[in-house]
Amino acid sequence: MIEQYVWDLHEVDETQVALVGGKGAHLGALSRIEGISVPAGFCVTTDAFRRVMAEAPSIEERLDQLSRADLDDREAIRALSARIRRDIEGIAVPGDLAAAITGALARLGEQAACAVRSSATAEDLPTASFAGQQDTYLNVVGPTAILRHISRCWASLFTERAVTYRRRNGIDHRAVHMAVVVQRMVFPYASGVLFTADPVTGNRTVATVDAGFGLGEALVSGLVNPDVYTVRLGEVVTRAIAAKQRAVQPLPAGGTREVAIDPRRQEQPALTDEQVVGLVELGRRIEAHFGSPQDIEWCLDDDGFRIVQSRPITTLFPVPETGDQENHVYVSVGHQQMMTDPMKPLGLSMWQLTAMVPMHTAGGRLFVDATRRLASPASRAALLDVMGKGDPLVRDALETLLDRDDFVPPLPDASPGGPPAGAAPPPIETDPAIVTGLIERSQVSIAALERDIRTKTGPALFAFLLEAFEEHKRALGDPLNMQAIMAGMEATWWLNDKLQEWLGEKNAADTLTLSAPDNITSEMGLALLDVADVIRPHPEVVAFLQGVEDVEDDVFLDELPKLPGGTEARDAIEAYLDTYGMRCVGEIDITRPRWRERPATLLPAILDNVRNFEPGAAERRFEQGRRKARQKEQDVLSRLRALPDGDRKADETKRMIDRVRTFIGYREYPKYGIVSRYFVYKRALLGEAGRLVRAGVLPEKEDIHYLTFQELHEVVCSHQVDGRLIQQRKEAFRSYHALTPPRVLTSDGEALTGAYRRDDVPAGALAGLPVSAGTVEGRARVVLDMADADLEAGDILVTTFTDPSWSPLFVGIAALVTEVGGLMTHGAVIAREYGLPAVVGVEGATRLIRDGQRIRVHGTDGFVEILP
Repeated sequence: MIEQYVWDLHEVDETQVALVGGKGAHLGALSRIEGISVPAGFCVTTDAFRRVMAEAPSIEERLDQLSRADLDDREAIRALSARIRRDIEGIAVPGDLAAAITGALARLGEQAACAVRSSATAEDLPTASFAGQQDTYLNVVGPTAILRHISRCWASLFTERAVTYRRRNGIDHRAVHMAVVVQRMVFPYASGVLFTADPVTGNRTVATVDAGFGLGEALVSGLVNPDVYTVRLGEVVTRAIAAKQRAVQPLPAGGTREVAIDPRRQEQPALTDEQVVGLVELGRRIEAHFGSPQDIEWCLDDDGFRIVQSRPITTLFPVPETGDQENHVYVSVGHQQMMTDPMKPLGLSMWQLTAMVPMHTAGGRLFVDATRRLASPASRAALLDVMGKGDPLVRDALETLLDRDDFVPPLPDASPGGPPAGAAPPPIETDPAIVTGLIERSQVSIAALERDIRTKTGPALFAFLLEAFEEHKRALGDPLNMQAIMAGMEATWWLNDKLQEWLGEKNAADTLTLSAPDNITSEMGLALLDVADVIRPHPEVVAFLQGVEDVEDDVFLDELPKLPGGTEARDAIEAYLDTYGMRCVGEIDITRPRWRERPATLLPAILDNVRNFEPGAAERRFEQGRRKARQKEQDVLSRLRALPDGDRKADETKRMIDRVRTFIGYREYPKYGIVSRYFVYKRALLGEAGRLVRAGVLPEKEDIHYLTFQELHEVVCSHQVDGRLIQQRKEAFRSYHALTPPRVLTSDGEALTGAYRRDDVPAGALAGLPVSAGTVEGRARVVLDMADADLEAGDILVTTFTDPSWSPLFVGIAALVTEVGGLMTHGAVIAREYGLPAVVGVEGATRLIRDGQRIRVHGTDGFVEILP
């Protein structure tokens, strides 16, 4: 069989990435779109690249070295990459391949000026653009020069930045191959970039055009500032015309040079408004063909606009699919649940099936459609009030949208379909027996679930689970459950508002709620101190646990009894797991490994407790908090009685203190009940996964994580699975980690983050939401994974979010800073319970604060200072 090493651009399309690379495939597809002009050219295929690579066996060894090199060892990567490039450029192009290339070149015109452009197989893809990772050469003239620059393009697959980019994105060097595109050169009057969606806000109805004189290299290299146009609904809505002092122009004999622009032309627009609108119309045609917003490189000559590249904009957050053309406003569920990481399909579908309201998915995250609540004036006020108390940034983002008037058309002034969002249920008596009864009912219900699910397998299991989900929702929606939760929250708000009004004291409830009873999450942190007390007296056990390096090590518990004191240590850890083993970081995603499944995850926190605390710390800490709360109560009441009408104020406050201490701890229990149920569901589903693996239907049990609950049900019934779908889902899930989920997202794709709009934050400080009072200075420990925590007493934990599973770390820190959170989210509640100053909702905290830096946390006023 004779290999075809050269294909005309018109012969290829977007399905042939493996043959002609991402750029070549896209250019071929573009050339087939009616009304789109692409410069003529041809592709030198990846088969040609593989043939040339086979000429130098030494490259294989260097690729092995490159794959083993430390990603942070830039010098080693630079040296290895340079050697590979030299090897490739030193290989002579085989005669038959050279003949095929020069034959194709003759059809363009043997001495025609050309652009020689790299086109890798992992380039211009929906999940990774690889923009600028490989090389392009402009105005190359003559067969000899063309062949030399094709070799350079092959070698550019191994530039330092391309190698590093692949490593960071988990792409194997051997899995990527290089094609080369050769096109007739365009000598443009103007050139630039068109984004068919706003690359900053994500708004799909807005397009932006950057334009300059001459070749586009002047813009790409940053040589000049471009003219910038914004187009919406076929009209230029903003334009900023830059002083374009330089341009890049082609040289007659080949190559390019910088030239000065005539001063009289520098501030002239590179394009007319009519041309800009026409270009955007071409961009919309291209976007429609590829099915996603595009980053398009264009140039303009006497024959009109030429498209020289189009790639997906990979940084945009996806928009939930609705199937209609109506405006929608989506609020992030992850920001409310303190888990903004992407979730796998099984996790998303399970949360949707057990949630109290309909939820939509996008980018591996969950969103609630708040449009109708915002459209009705009555429900809008209640929704904004609840959102503002939870996360002021969400409220500000929603208000920003509402201020535009046109996006959310108003509904009649009536609540749509039920009580307004956030409307408080009727109050209940301040009776501790209510909380006790709710907890007992939850325990009985979960015990019944565990008992009844044991005999269920196959399709019968899925029928049982659908019924269990209804019981799950019934328990969550129990009016008494909601009343108990709201009673604690409302009492907190009342105390903070009234005591600031009457005594001028901010966040007084923070101290009044210390060591409140029945808080399952704070008890979880204290219980791990008790585990440390059992382990601490046994140095051989401590040394053994320090040597457990793999968090996936699930046999270390079996080894413990071989050591002095090991049986007691194992029993203590096992008892802890019996109560809390269903928890883990990101626990709302059922696919996440639970502590019971990976108990070694807890070892860093246990060892920190062994090192940083004395025996009996849990009981002392709890009693100390209770004593501070009592002292605060006495102080507040005595100060109130000294005020005018003081007895009434003191009596009302006493009732609210009793109420908050009765109910605020229960705020954490429903989540504990949810994850307890989830672990029961998970074990049953993994049992089915095991049967599918044994039957040869699935390669691995964890593959079920990439199916929805409904799809898994179908696989169990049919014993057939689409392996390609699972692989696509795995690739998509990896790509979602690069996306930052917005707090608020519109159906136009606009991401709104909100702002604090405060004038009381010192210059240079980071603003956030004050959720637990106090001021602390200390060493910042930026921790992105709980398993990597290495904390000393007095450290300040800085992280993205803290769901309940982070609580064991709270006992040993001095303060907390998070990027996500609100007044009543889990991290805030536990920080107050432990008396830790805390500021949450600090945008970019893990990026702006360096690990080890000294910072000062102002938990009362809501900002963080970075100290010199």
